[in-house]
Amino acid sequence: MAVYIDPPTWPGHGRYWSHLVSDESFAELHAFAERLGAPARAFDRDHYDIPATRYGDAVGLGAIQVGSREIVARLTAAGLRRRKRHRPG
Repeated sequence: MAVYIDPPTWPGHGRYWSHLVSDESFAELHAFAERLGAPARAFDRDHYDIPATRYGDAVGLGAIQVGSREIVARLTAAGLRRRKRHRPG
């Protein structure tokens, strides 16, 4: 019933990134990401990676600002958490 975003503290590709998640469904998350203009390639298993430059836009559209631990807690509580699978090797 809500979409959440953590602060852009995750480095990668010369930028900082936030994670955008839903506590309801992937359909809600995808719809929000589409309104935000996030490309489909930004979706990673259970969240969208959002660049710091778009953080304010996401909040302006209604994303609730929470810490990174809260992001994981919300995903887990909703049953939407998809962990990375480690390959033996």
